[in-house]
Amino acid sequence: MNPVVHFEMPYDDRVRMAKFYGSAFGWQTQMLGEEMGNYVLATTTETGETGPIKPGAINGGFYPKNSDARCPSVVISVDDIRQSIKEVTAAGGKVLGEPMEIPGVGQYVSFIDTEGNRLSMLQPIPRNWHAPKPA
Repeated sequence: MNPVVHFEMPYDDRVRMAKFYGSAFGWQTQMLGEEMGNYVLATTTETGETGPIKPGAINGGFYPKNSDARCPSVVISVDDIRQSIKEVTAAGGKVLGEPMEIPGVGQYVSFIDTEGNRLSMLQPIPRNWHAPKPA
């Protein structure tokens, strides 16, 4: 199975949004700049080098609300994004564009399922990808 590894939600006012989730739930936010689409990372659980420490917990992010993306979304981890694109299409979904590289994270693409829900897929960069292979 391919697990849900991230959530995304739109915002109108990122400062207001960050204050709300920080006050209401204790989430920490990191506001990225225009070069990253004014995305806001949200840390919702204690995280180590390989991701959330608590099994099943995920972190997320927020993006500016626009006419194309107005609802929350989940991100599903896949091993091979190109193969997953073929499988989503064959199952009746619609892939929205080409995969994009998120620096230090992996390949990402959004899609619409058969029920009209917007979701995304992520082929993460393997952890320690730069480490030498054991002999």
